[in-house]
Amino acid sequence: MDKFISLKGVAAPLPIVNIDTDMIIPKQFLKTIKRTGLGISLFYEMRYDHQGQEIKDFILNTSPFNQSKILVAGNNFGCGSSREHAPWSLKDFGITCIISTSFADIFYNNCFQNGILPIVVSPENSKKLMSLAVDQKEFEIDLPSQSISVGGEKIGFEIEEYRKQRLLEGLDDISITMNYEQNITDYESQQKKNKPWIFKDIK
Repeated sequence: MDKFISLKGVAAPLPIVNIDTDMIIPKQFLKTIKRTGLGISLFYEMRYDHQGQEIKDFILNTSPFNQSKILVAGNNFGCGSSREHAPWSLKDFGITCIISTSFADIFYNNCFQNGILPIVVSPENSKKLMSLAVDQKEFEIDLPSQSISVGGEKIGFEIEEYRKQRLLEGLDDISITMNYEQNITDYESQQKKNKPWIFKDIK
């Protein structure tokens, strides 16, 4: 997983509340187990018309927001079903940071598994950041200092230290487990000595 240290660029404003995972990536695109190729279908029903043509005034279809790596979204982002394809599609599109006043728990957890930083801010700061995003101001997200800098404003945010370190080091659950590979190997070796009957049929 890529490390997340800092990020600069314009942020795409999406002031819609209760954006659920079906809005992020509709069910017809859940057949794949690959994490790539889903970005083109991100927000499919908002980005495309019934003929599959881009809706020109949708924010992620307009320049410079179609290159945004930061999304400023409405309250309760990522609610609905627990599909991990939602953060996969965001990451594949290029979005690696989402700012909202709240996130659904499962989506929030899935973000950290996929190298995406979800930032929770107050309603007041959300309104301010949304306005700055509309004005195409450059955002700077700095994870070590836990700050958002934009338009002369500097807004701090909270994040659990464990989650912060995971992003800084680019570690998902598998990577974290592999850090204990020697401990696991030692434990299995000891178990084979102490309880050989457990392993007698294992090749």
